[in-house]
Amino acid sequence: CPLGPALLFVKTSQGKEEGRRFYACSACRDRKDCNFFQWEDEKVSETRLAAREEYNRNHQPSFTHRQNVERYKNFLLLPLSKRRFCQECQQLLLPAEWEKHSDHQFLCDISVAQLKSPSQLLYPLENKKTNAQYLFADRSCQFLLDLILDLGFRRVLSVGTPRLHEMIQSKASQEDDFRIRSLLLDIDFRYSQFYTEDEFCHYNMFNHYFFGGEAARETCRKFLYQDNGERVIMVTDPPFGGLVEALASSFKKLMAIWKETEKEGHNNQEMPMFWIFPYFFESRILEFFPSFSMMDYQVDYDNHALYKHGKTGRRQSPVRIFTNLTPSMIVLPAEEGYRFCAICQRYVSSGNQHCEMCNSCTSKDGRRWKHCVLCKKCVKPSWFHCNNCNCCALQNHTCEKSDAGCFVCGKAGHKRSTCPNLSHT
Repeated sequence: CPLGPALLFVKTSQGKEEGRRFYACSACRDRKDCNFFQWEDEKVSETRLAAREEYNRNHQPSFTHRQNVERYKNFLLLPLSKRRFCQECQQLLLPAEWEKHSDHQFLCDISVAQLKSPSQLLYPLENKKTNAQYLFADRSCQFLLDLILDLGFRRVLSVGTPRLHEMIQSKASQEDDFRIRSLLLDIDFRYSQFYTEDEFCHYNMFNHYFFGGEAARETCRKFLYQDNGERVIMVTDPPFGGLVEALASSFKKLMAIWKETEKEGHNNQEMPMFWIFPYFFESRILEFFPSFSMMDYQVDYDNHALYKHGKTGRRQSPVRIFTNLTPSMIVLPAEEGYRFCAICQRYVSSGNQHCEMCNSCTSKDGRRWKHCVLCKKCVKPSWFHCNNCNCCALQNHTCEKSDAGCFVCGKAGHKRSTCPNLSHT
């Protein structure tokens, strides 16, 4: 489809073990965004294949990355009064193109500072399942950059983190002694208007697809090659509606590219990584990356109503950093209420009290959790033990006595869309 190779899924029916397998778009969960669908065992006619190729060609960007780089150079040569950006087409305009966009809304007098901050110039694409461009707030972005510097990394592979990449690029152009470099891999091709082919690769993290082919893959490989003792870290912030299994598969492939370029003696190591994702995906991430652990730091976003730092109770941001680095190395700011737990050997939120029975700081959401002797684990403060369900739940929950359960696995307590077996079947 226009977003690269499709993924293989299975359509399941309740009570049946075998489902029918089909191919669908790797990035779009909604048919309205990409209607690619093909049964695995379906014979596709030559006519339909030709129509599909034609459709894919017509859904490619109007300019190549190289053309966009040339356009950017010409745009910079223009006087301020002639620098325009079409908000409707999300495109930098050269004077010869003004007439074609005359009935569109556009911004005038685009400064160099605006060009250095494209994430603020472009409209965020807020489809939760495909793009979900919820951009880091300055607080979180600065924290990540300071942490990367303190840990001694000098190169950042920014996978779907345009604002972090932007901050690094901006500092590198302004400060002579700033030594960090960044390569942005992102599905949003609009960024090719602002970055060279060495700074940005058009990339789909759901199927590990480089739209620029072998040349873009080689750019990534060269960037990951460790030279002069420079250490590299991958930072990724995928759409939260994306399949963890597909993402993990792509990240392992990026790690494999890093491993190929590695010097001898590092064969057993993983590429250092920060995966930014909600805490309730912890078990799924650990399933694919057992070496990862979750930090208590709350990541917040500029353009998301709920994911904001400083709110209390359940309104706090659920987004965390998962990493394969030693937890004690990740120093969290005391002024934001984090402290070091000497027993757990990691920084935790101030409300996260150490439980002697679990021998761990157990809270996931910043509130103080309580230990349930019957469940043999800590649970949320608003939960109580239900003898009917034989587990802790909200006080006004409906006891799961009926046979009706999940459509996929038949078990009670969750819907089909959140079934843990969904991507395994």
